[in-house]
Amino acid sequence: MDITKNSYVYILFSKRNGTLYTGVTSDLAKRIYEHKSKTSEGFTNKYSVDKLGYYEVHSDIVSAIEREKQIKNGSRKKKIELIESINPEWKDLYGEIV
Repeated sequence: MDITKNSYVYILFSKRNGTLYTGVTSDLAKRIYEHKSKTSEGFTNKYSVDKLGYYEVHSDIVSAIEREKQIKNGSRKKKIELIESINPEWKDLYGEIV
């Protein structure tokens, strides 16, 4: 496992102020595509949570996982604040990363 490869923490949403999902990946574009194409069963598929609202780049997977846990343990209000800090209009940022 290459722990020096960039990793990403991301927050998906269903609609503005809708359902949120926080995840971590080493390939952001591929992972968001998987959510959008509903190729895997689970929470995001069940609740149509497929719009990229926020993401962070980390230099290694260990720090990305730590940050993901921090965000997941935070309040919904904090997650919305993160999204609005870089994406006040709640646009789907997927087009910016592909």
